[in-house]
Amino acid sequence: MKIREINALRGPNYWSIKREKLIVMILDLEDLEERPSDKIEGFYDRLQHLLPSLYIHHCSEGHEGGFLERVKDGTWMGHVIEHIALEIQTLAGMDTGFGRTRDYGEKGVYHVVFSYVEESVGRYAAEAAVKICEAIIDAKPYDLEADVQRMRELRDRDRLGPSTGSIIAEVEKRGIPWIRLNENSLCQLGYGNKQKRIQATVTSETSCIGVEIAGDKEETKYLLEQAEVRTPRGEIISTKAELKEACEQIGFPLVIKPIDGNHGRGITVDINNLKQAQKAFIAAQKVSNTVIVEKQIFGHDYRLLVINNEFVAAAKRTPAHVIGDGISTIEQLINQLNADPRRGYGHENVLTMVTINELTKTIIAAKGYELTAVLEKDETLVLKDTANLSTGGTAEDVTDIVHPENVTMAERISRIIDLDICGIDVMTQDISKPLDHTEGAVLEVNAGPGFRMHLAPTLGKPRNVAAMVVDKLFPQKDDTGRIPIIAITGTNGKTTTTRLLAHMAKMRGCRVGYTTSDGIYIHNHLIKKGDCTGPQSAEFVLRDPTINIAVLECARGGLLRSGLGFSKCDIGIVTNVSEDHLGLKGIRTIEQLARAKSVIVESVMPNGCSILNADDDQVYEMRANIVSHLALFSLEENNPRIKELQENGGVTAVYENGYVTLFRGTKRMRIMKAENIPLTHGGKAIFMIQNILPAIIAADAQNISIQDMKAALQTFIPSSSQTPGRLNLYNFREFQVLLDYAHNRAGLKALKKFTDALSVSKKVGIIAGIGDRREEDNIEIGKIAAQMFDEVIIRSDKDLRGQKEDDLMKMVERGICSVSPNHPQIVIPDEGEALAYAVRNAKKDSLVVLSCDDIEEATKLIKKLQKEDRAALV
Repeated sequence: MKIREINALRGPNYWSIKREKLIVMILDLEDLEERPSDKIEGFYDRLQHLLPSLYIHHCSEGHEGGFLERVKDGTWMGHVIEHIALEIQTLAGMDTGFGRTRDYGEKGVYHVVFSYVEESVGRYAAEAAVKICEAIIDAKPYDLEADVQRMRELRDRDRLGPSTGSIIAEVEKRGIPWIRLNENSLCQLGYGNKQKRIQATVTSETSCIGVEIAGDKEETKYLLEQAEVRTPRGEIISTKAELKEACEQIGFPLVIKPIDGNHGRGITVDINNLKQAQKAFIAAQKVSNTVIVEKQIFGHDYRLLVINNEFVAAAKRTPAHVIGDGISTIEQLINQLNADPRRGYGHENVLTMVTINELTKTIIAAKGYELTAVLEKDETLVLKDTANLSTGGTAEDVTDIVHPENVTMAERISRIIDLDICGIDVMTQDISKPLDHTEGAVLEVNAGPGFRMHLAPTLGKPRNVAAMVVDKLFPQKDDTGRIPIIAITGTNGKTTTTRLLAHMAKMRGCRVGYTTSDGIYIHNHLIKKGDCTGPQSAEFVLRDPTINIAVLECARGGLLRSGLGFSKCDIGIVTNVSEDHLGLKGIRTIEQLARAKSVIVESVMPNGCSILNADDDQVYEMRANIVSHLALFSLEENNPRIKELQENGGVTAVYENGYVTLFRGTKRMRIMKAENIPLTHGGKAIFMIQNILPAIIAADAQNISIQDMKAALQTFIPSSSQTPGRLNLYNFREFQVLLDYAHNRAGLKALKKFTDALSVSKKVGIIAGIGDRREEDNIEIGKIAAQMFDEVIIRSDKDLRGQKEDDLMKMVERGICSVSPNHPQIVIPDEGEALAYAVRNAKKDSLVVLSCDDIEEATKLIKKLQKEDRAALV
């Protein structure tokens, strides 16, 4: 077997709208295509032995054991690998169960599709599943546990921590979109100018002064003491010489900790002599040069959590410990502790495994024990020097018993330190009593406190503290942090429609970000050049904090490779679907292509609008799967599909009596006469009218007035600045040059209708075969060119996409000759040279049409030649 490609989808996609996180592996079974599972001796038994938990996989049989029945009866290895990839993820603690294995369109080649929780784990699972399957086929031993452990490590390396994850789960529940901004815990909640940010439990509204103060334990202690908050007596030191004096002045027992440590790093408690103090001082200085020496406060360790200056939760924390039974060794007791199913690797479960590291051995030795020692029955031995859950500690929720004076104190501290979210560490015998009654004290104030102990305490009631964070960031109940998103797809016309809609929104006063096949634009400024119609470009726009509306061109390539760059949009437009790029990424029929493009309108929110081309059967059929409002457009005002929707009160747009017209139900609102809209070139460019119709529906859905629509249509001029490479007409002294990006048969046919309407003496076309098209597509381009132009110049694209230049040119030549064997044609591979030749030899009143490859370079060259042409007149 051979893996050709592995792609990770991260949004609505060809395979599923709801399941956004999918691995798509293109797998070539090679000779195993002829050897299904029942033809391989012993395969079933070895698979069942290595992965007995596959028994619970229902598969299409609909019951436990169903998948194994399929294996026994005979199924292909792609299907087996799909199930192995899912099961090994489950064994690693990531239960995910969606999978599909479908024909790729080549013999023995399949799409193996399965869901994942963490992308790195999903990719690993794809490769591991193939290796596991090969080992089973070859009857070789396989170390499955090594794969499972590696996937756990990848998960813990890449996933969001419990605190960040809880906030993300809460925003997802509320329909607030989010984007992970780095490999750590920095996340954006919402889009555009509605966005907020979090980093763990620090938010974009957290005071940076508060974070600085909390990070400086000396400053925190000083401010709390000034405010008469009970804190342990202590001193700040930085040298060993100061240590002895501090110990004498404060008195044992002591706590020594780094001044800017966190997560319990470098803290030593219960110090009872100078020798222990010196060792603790060295440990603290490994974290921070400056160290705090404090009086040990006895009691229980409590964490009080304050969000938005309101007390929301409290937990009693207990360090990892074992209790003797008079029989087991300390090491055996630790193993018994770790056998608790609630304990897991890292943050995978409610509790964390207790590791026996050097610190643990030191603590045990300080109590006079070794790991082989047996504790007396009911004797408690603490294994760690902090109560953190990350080191194996436990937590008990005590929110409901915190004394009101302690609640007031916590809320007051949050304002003193100036933190909107803070964790206050308190040591006291009894949190249900005021601190001054128990000789308790505030030990620390933490910015970015962990939520795990409150979300899933070992004992007591879980507290959804993440909800309070989201309430603070999005206080209005209906605020989802969204900005309007208009998504446009189709075979042709999507770039022009995108640009026109962005222009309309700008005319209304919106701050627009939009993506096209030419680049990414923010406020009409080109930020990034190139084909930017994929999910990464969409996300780039949605990350921008200055925009309040996004207009996104979405092409099939990025959608198939990575899925959409957003989960939901407000408006989805499909301009048309025709044969283009077939044979790529397993898309071999126009029906499959339509299915890919339908992802856009299937992702429109229920209260949004899906705008479909009623003249295109493939597009019209997409209405069956949408959940939003339906709107239709047509070049035929009497299209029965249009009439039916009008009678039902729906929104439509049609070209009627020379007007671009919007209908709400049967109410007619003529926007403009088509011939007066510059984009249509006097009404001759019918395909441009087809681009305008969905744009006016979308504008109406965004409450753009008809007056603003008219103003936008009048000022949207087909030119290199507003519509680069889309019907750009340049006047020379005695002829014209037309620059257009038409690159497929449908685009060329539409362009032919326009040029046929022009009064010219001769038409010269400069065209090319395209490397990522089928042979029949390039031949068809040649046929259309022969019918369209009096003379054809065949050029070459810079990017041949894996094809040979000569082969592509011959395909086009064959198409031309099949229509007109003696048709005038010439081969000039370089686009610039081809254009220069056509201009130098242009006849009076003729038209040169360049179907361009590089729009920017072609535009520059045309303007240079135009300038030279005018200079010749002088």
